[in-house]
Amino acid sequence: MLTFDCPIISVYNHAMPEIIQALPLTFIPLFVAMDPFGMLPIFTSLTGEMSIEEKKKVIKYSVLTAMVISIGFALIGDIIFSIIGITVDDFKIAGGLLLLVFAIIELIKRGGEHVTPQDVGVVPLGVPLLVGPAVLTIMIVLIDNHGLIPTIFSLIINLVIVYAVFTAEQRITKIIGRNGLIAISKIVALLLAAIAVMMIRIGIESYL
Repeated sequence: MLTFDCPIISVYNHAMPEIIQALPLTFIPLFVAMDPFGMLPIFTSLTGEMSIEEKKKVIKYSVLTAMVISIGFALIGDIIFSIIGITVDDFKIAGGLLLLVFAIIELIKRGGEHVTPQDVGVVPLGVPLLVGPAVLTIMIVLIDNHGLIPTIFSLIINLVIVYAVFTAEQRITKIIGRNGLIAISKIVALLLAAIAVMMIRIGIESYL
């Protein structure tokens, strides 16, 4: 039987076990930061007056915008750090503090704000609601700890989940209910606060 070595296949076979092993560690923090179920009431309020076709366009634009911004930041994040003169540990502590503030606000606020910009798919749904400081901070930390490929792989999976959740908006809202979505959002905010504390701790430990 004729066999041959292909460099691409060799790299693929070597990289896939590492990606799979790091997947839970990269997927869960990004899922918590994106909070697709918590975003659903905001998506509903922003697209409440739109037709089904218009909602599909909003979903497409929001997911594409989130992907381009997050991957772009992941690729040039180190360059930005070197220009500004900050380290990953600085970003961990600052980002952790920022995440903690966002999580506290999410836990204590009573309701979502109604925002009606001209193009809700790009702003505010794609940025900064889907991909904001929380996601960008976590991505930098994950890339530093687990590598670029596993982090981007988990990012794409999360965006696919966001697409699926937004597409099934009416069915999910009918099953879980608006109060159920709010409760899920609060639980996710609590997890986000825990991740923020962990990031601050790791950053301080690195300095020490």
